[in-house]
Amino acid sequence: MIALLHNIRSAHNVGSIFRTADAVGITKLYLCGITPAPLDKYKQPVQKIAKVSLGAEQNVAWEQRKSTMEVMADLKKQNYQLLAIEQASNSIPYHQLQLSTAKLAKTALIVGNELEGLPTEIIDKADKILEIPMQGQKESLNVSVAFGIVAFALRDKRGLSLNTLSLRNFSILRQNR
Repeated sequence: MIALLHNIRSAHNVGSIFRTADAVGITKLYLCGITPAPLDKYKQPVQKIAKVSLGAEQNVAWEQRKSTMEVMADLKKQNYQLLAIEQASNSIPYHQLQLSTAKLAKTALIVGNELEGLPTEIIDKADKILEIPMQGQKESLNVSVAFGIVAFALRDKRGLSLNTLSLRNFSILRQNR
């Protein structure tokens, strides 16, 4: 699984998404539009990202790209399923997603700007639009929280639960005792 971050403004949200991506096993993040990268233009760490990600930005591959639409087109050519996390007239609750194991293996989650979400052109190009059902008065969650909910749910659908820790993770757990 990979993810695209479209015009995320907050470096703290980016750091949180890096940390979640590492925890869930996402192999790459595309930082699109104005989304800040872990390194500034002088190749120095961005402290707001590093503080929240706790080093996860060093474990998850990332690439900064101007155009989310171009990344989406490239991924479609590679047979990725593009899954936008957004509230839309044609969205489905994330837990009702039905994809084969093969398609789940090549998924790309797309999240958008904290205030504006994803633009129509991105939603229209996504294979599925996933929403998180809300029960309270607020109609949305923080982008990093929404990302985490859906990313962990998709990981579990693929059968990569906590019972399948890698030897690397097991080794880290033993060292931290």
